[in-house]
Amino acid sequence: MKRVTGIGGIFFHAKDPVALRAWYKDHLGIDVQVWGGAAFTWEGKETTVWSIGPADNGHFEPSTAPFMINYRVDDLTALLQALRDEGCQVLDKTDDSDYGKFGWVIDPEGNKVELWQPPAGQ
Repeated sequence: MKRVTGIGGIFFHAKDPVALRAWYKDHLGIDVQVWGGAAFTWEGKETTVWSIGPADNGHFEPSTAPFMINYRVDDLTALLQALRDEGCQVLDKTDDSDYGKFGWVIDPEGNKVELWQPPAGQ
């Protein structure tokens, strides 16, 4: 089974997300949108999201790290089961939305890792 096939997104917290977004836009040329991030499209089809959110939004819990990386996968259900079978700390919660399917695992350093299966055709 193929596991990770790419990076779906990079998300991090900031004490002042508005100012930090402006810095990245002004100094690195990242086209930050009103929703707080940018989407990079590779070879015309795959997208990597880059986003800064407020430090107090709780999205990365139980991790205390100020970042979370989202990895693209082909079969979320099978991968989550394989990770459980290997003794990894897989969070019970999963999400299934118009954006695809999401699941999470905690790495050995306590970082929350997001796994994303895009909707069919993406």
